[in-house]
Amino acid sequence: LLLIGDVCCTLAGVIDLAVDWMTDLKEGVCLSAFWYSHEQCCWTSNETTFEDRDKCPLWQKWSELLVNQSEGASAYILNYLMYILWALLFAFLAVSLVRVFAPYACGSGIPEIKTILSGFIIRGYLGKWTLLIKTVTLVLVVSSGLSLGKEGPLVHVACCCGNFFSSLFSKYSKNEGKRREVLSAAAAAGVSVAFGAPIGGVLFSLEEVSYYFPLKTLWRSFFAALVAAFTLRSINPFGNSRLVLFYVEYHTPWYMAELFPFILLGVFGGLWGTLFIRCNIAWCRRRKTTRLGKYPVLEVIVVTAITAIIAYPNPYTRQSTSELISELFNDCGALESSQLCDYINDPNMTRPVDDIPDRPAGVGVYTAMWQLALALIFKIVVTIFTFGMKIPSGLFIPSMAVGAIAGRMVGIGVEQLAYHHHDWIIFRNWCRPGADCVTPGLYAMVGAAACLGGVTRMTVSLVVIMFELTGGLEYIVPLMAAAVTSKWVADAFGKEGIYEAHIHLNGYPFLDVKDEFTHRTLATDVMRPRRGEPPLSVLTQDSMTVEDVETLIKETDYNGFPVVVSRDSERLIGFAQRRELILAIKNARQRQEGIVSNSIMYFTEEPPELPANSPHPLKLRRILNLSPFTVTDHTPMETVVDIFRKLGLRQCLVTRSGLLGIITKKDVLRHMAQMANQDPESIMFN
Repeated sequence: LLLIGDVCCTLAGVIDLAVDWMTDLKEGVCLSAFWYSHEQCCWTSNETTFEDRDKCPLWQKWSELLVNQSEGASAYILNYLMYILWALLFAFLAVSLVRVFAPYACGSGIPEIKTILSGFIIRGYLGKWTLLIKTVTLVLVVSSGLSLGKEGPLVHVACCCGNFFSSLFSKYSKNEGKRREVLSAAAAAGVSVAFGAPIGGVLFSLEEVSYYFPLKTLWRSFFAALVAAFTLRSINPFGNSRLVLFYVEYHTPWYMAELFPFILLGVFGGLWGTLFIRCNIAWCRRRKTTRLGKYPVLEVIVVTAITAIIAYPNPYTRQSTSELISELFNDCGALESSQLCDYINDPNMTRPVDDIPDRPAGVGVYTAMWQLALALIFKIVVTIFTFGMKIPSGLFIPSMAVGAIAGRMVGIGVEQLAYHHHDWIIFRNWCRPGADCVTPGLYAMVGAAACLGGVTRMTVSLVVIMFELTGGLEYIVPLMAAAVTSKWVADAFGKEGIYEAHIHLNGYPFLDVKDEFTHRTLATDVMRPRRGEPPLSVLTQDSMTVEDVETLIKETDYNGFPVVVSRDSERLIGFAQRRELILAIKNARQRQEGIVSNSIMYFTEEPPELPANSPHPLKLRRILNLSPFTVTDHTPMETVVDIFRKLGLRQCLVTRSGLLGIITKKDVLRHMAQMANQDPESIMFN
């Protein structure tokens, strides 16, 4: 866990620093050291002024560097073209690397992590190549300016680290249950480094990712998140000596009357979550079922080109999404140079700097409002088409951006309403002239939480992540109100969050812990073989040859076979996995003398009595699971479903006096669909 926390955090720090540099590379380059980002470049300059804090001689835009012009139409067009070209180059490199080297590096990874932690194995999904390519391509896609984040994919990166370090220790590599505990802790470390929110990471793993979360996994997750947070603090990728991504300092408490706009933002978040899930799933389904899915590189290039062309003219979409959210969260102090803080100042004001009263909005604020309105529409539309492409793509930051834009606009509206109508009964009790009543940044924070909750259906972990993310501890109640409202509104249109929707879309065998099974069916109603079907494919303990087993493996595609005493008795001995059988036979043929097709395979301690001239037998007891999970044919399916959920089983054998049949997770899912009056064959397992 110590290794996972350290490595995961180091990767996250490198990703953060690389993203900063490559995002700024689209606009210009630092002459003193090309690997410096814009901010780092101007740190070292002595000629930076307070008014032009974003300008310094060491940092040159592409138009200044190439044609020695900083203003005018030609300079703007050249910078525009360079921005688009860099974005296309980054996106093309990312999708090409994913397509050629690691197809599993695409997407956010959280739906697949949930499926793996439920007991299903996706081979190679947590492999070394996936880790390497996802880390590199994550930098490229975020830098390209696409509407996606790196926070969700960092959970996948952390779980890849967890899988790699688990394989180094036999205690974890040979025990699937213990490996899953480590992966749960790794997921917590991933969120911890993504947001600088260690407690939120643990709760995210508990609420959203993990299937089964015992107490020992809780403290392991806590330890991994703690190590990750310590390492992140020492790397200091945000350059502000703080752990959190969007640190805020608000000087005004919130008032009870503000709960109404907060709840309205919660309603907006729930509606946005529902709209996004339905539109995104419809588009992803279309991608899967039409020719569009055959051209993933072209799709990424087209979406990147459209995004870059539309994003550049608007300063709020041109900057990185994290910077946008940070600007929207910020409170307007005397040192802020943002358009959002262009208020008309009273020359007679003699208050201290940190207690600036509400003021009438200036031209800059009105300009910012319509630019933010355009940015909101742009983000809503483009995120639907971006999430799910064949590149690493997270959903946390784009969802928060949509909510933060809407929240800031509502906040400025409430602020101006309170300023111009402070004599209204609603404002009279808490908002007097010359007072600092409304904090628009707080509305942005609440809106961000509401939209993220509407998309993911998180509640407890969301609120904790948000207050850890911003340091705004006294604003827990507004965040809770918005998160709960958002979940209620979104659940009214459908219970599935975006991750569960993608699990169903991709056809992963996943039993959702939140679903209830209340039907009175029995195991015998679900088990296979059914009446009229051929008998169960089984192995006998000491009477089948190597050739018989190889033929059985070739003719079937089952993942494993029950081992019985004999065809007549059907008394269960154990369960043998298909993959382990294939490897054991292959190794025996290569390394053991006398193993031929006619060799008898046996799973007992002692070899069977054979004629003198028979070939050398093959002992395979070591690959046999001697305690496969079994139920009787009269066990209620409610109990069987509960067993599958809590133990993460892939199959369960049905016995009475002997072996009767088998129930797989896919059989359970089909049965649940049938009980819900759906066509069981409509559930596709891809």
